[in-house]
Amino acid sequence: MCVAIPGLVKKLKDGKVTVDFNGNEVEAYAGLVNVKEGDYALVHAGCVIQTLKKDEAEEIIELMGGLEA
Repeated sequence: MCVAIPGLVKKLKDGKVTVDFNGNEVEAYAGLVNVKEGDYALVHAGCVIQTLKKDEAEEIIELMGGLEA
């Protein structure tokens, strides 16, 4: 099973996005979902699979942070 955590979309160019996962930036394809800079997104296998509202994303990030501790 894979677990996706939300990341913040920093850049959008030529169908690709740069997503910031707590300081780790990853490039992903954005062709499957309508995404824009400033969105929170879930990425799987190099593709954005879903966008999230800011409050939903922050809640998930907080829960995942608690699991790390």
